[in-house]
Amino acid sequence: MPIYEYQCKGCEKRFQSLVLKKEEEKNVVCPGCNGRELKKLISRVAYHVSENDRLATFDSGARHDDGFYKDSRNIGLHAKKRAQQMGVDLGSGFEAKLDKLRTDPGSVLKDSD
Repeated sequence: MPIYEYQCKGCEKRFQSLVLKKEEEKNVVCPGCNGRELKKLISRVAYHVSENDRLATFDSGARHDDGFYKDSRNIGLHAKKRAQQMGVDLGSGFEAKLDKLRTDPGSVLKDSD
C-alpha cells in the first residue's frame, strides 16, 4: 500500500496518508491545521526478506550489532545455518519451538519453571 509521508508548510506537522491513486493526492490535507500546502517527504523503506534468504545470507562467524539480537526473527538462525551446513534435519519439533520463541521469547523462561 502506498503510504506517503508529508510535512505541512504552514504548521510544520509531519503526517502520513494512504494515497491509492495519484489524483487522490490533491485531497490530502494536514490533520493539524487543514492546510493544503504540503511537502512530500522521502521516508524509510521497509521490505520483507524471507527466512530462506535470511538463512542464505547469514554469516555465523560475523559480529552482529544490538539490533540483530533485538529482532526475534533471528532466534535460531545460527542453529539452522550450522545444521544446514552439516546436512542435519532438525525436525518439526525444532521448528515448532522456534515459532514459539519468535512470537513469545519469554516463553523459554516460563517453560523452564
